[in-house]
Amino acid sequence: MAEMAILKIGEEVYELPVIIGTEGERALDISDLRDQSGLITLDIGYKNTGSTTSSITFLNGEKGILRHRGYSIEDLAEKSSFIEVCYLLVHGELPTKEQLATWDEDIRHQTLVNEDMSNIFAAYPTGSHPMGQLVAMVSSLSSFYPESLNPNRTPEQQLHTIRRMLAKMPTICAMIYKKSAGHPKIYPNNNLDYVSNFLNMTFKHVTEDYEIDPVIVDAMDKLLILHADHEQNCSTSTVRIVGSSHANLYTSISAGIAALWGPLHGGANQEVIEMLEAIRNDGGNTEKWLDKAKDKNDPFRLMGFGHRVYKNFDPRATIIKKACDQVLTKLGIHDPVLDIAKKLEEAALNDPYFVERKLYPNVDFYSGIIYRAIGFPTEMFTVLFALGRLPGWIAQWREMRADKQPIGRPRQLYTGAVSRAYVPIEQRGAVTA
Repeated sequence: MAEMAILKIGEEVYELPVIIGTEGERALDISDLRDQSGLITLDIGYKNTGSTTSSITFLNGEKGILRHRGYSIEDLAEKSSFIEVCYLLVHGELPTKEQLATWDEDIRHQTLVNEDMSNIFAAYPTGSHPMGQLVAMVSSLSSFYPESLNPNRTPEQQLHTIRRMLAKMPTICAMIYKKSAGHPKIYPNNNLDYVSNFLNMTFKHVTEDYEIDPVIVDAMDKLLILHADHEQNCSTSTVRIVGSSHANLYTSISAGIAALWGPLHGGANQEVIEMLEAIRNDGGNTEKWLDKAKDKNDPFRLMGFGHRVYKNFDPRATIIKKACDQVLTKLGIHDPVLDIAKKLEEAALNDPYFVERKLYPNVDFYSGIIYRAIGFPTEMFTVLFALGRLPGWIAQWREMRADKQPIGRPRQLYTGAVSRAYVPIEQRGAVTA
């Protein structure tokens, strides 16, 4: 018999089922509470509310655990590739050699975007933010592929749209970078793997070849894997709730990109670099800024240290730190901003103040450093985050549709004016500002 929790309000008693997940997590099922009692729960920001069950990602912030479909992020980052992780998230299982080859081939042959999209790019003003362009371009794919608007497509038709979305995202991201740099776009080279193709479209010049460095490719591949999914965060929840209305995949992903744009979500690694540049412009005295971070009366906070979810360490940061060191060594980077980053990292890992408070460098700290070293401008950082998070958004959207979940409809607790009579305008008194 299922375990039940008892809720008593006055003389009324209600039974709430206790649901247990596969990792032993426990939750109170309040799905029928309003029908039984007329009451809703209030959880501003949904910090304690589970909006769904999901078999995609398990996250335990207290223990520093992150798994996709049961596989640890450590194993996936070390042994897998981003394109294989995409398959895993979407299909639920690791592919066979033949399945991966077919998956890879299908994606490679859909990387071109319609030439009319170049006309849309041409209309953007110089200096348009890359994320604004990405939101619009991904959403516009639904206009180029109107068959995707049908909410009752077969599983294979749905998978075709998914493969197309995965294929065209790096092309669009590269086009956005090229526009910001004032360079002509570079067409996809389907002889290259997913990450190499993206880097080639981004950094190749029309008159020059781009040297594909395996150290850079490996670091970029790992960064995409580490960002692939992260449970029910702001952007993922947005994708699910938009998709619950039977909105098409492109529009749902576009909504997730818009949610990611906010500096409290996807912009964290950009804020890391902006903080480092501010320290450099102030003279580069890291001790001064570390003291400011320790001063509880000073509003300054170290960006890229600690994590809202991970309470001991960010497992992704442990992985990417090694790749960060390899990239900086291989490129021979001598950047004062990156020198400041290394000093802050050393202090955070050894200073008792930061160690006791578990203010360790997180994945945003290292990803920003790597992106800067490779040559990406800071405004592109969140675009790169979206490129990595894409398969997670797709998997979450597909799971929500497969489970036939109802349209999302949160409730509220009204705190406004009570019922009052309408007053004709000529009878209203003066309104003071």
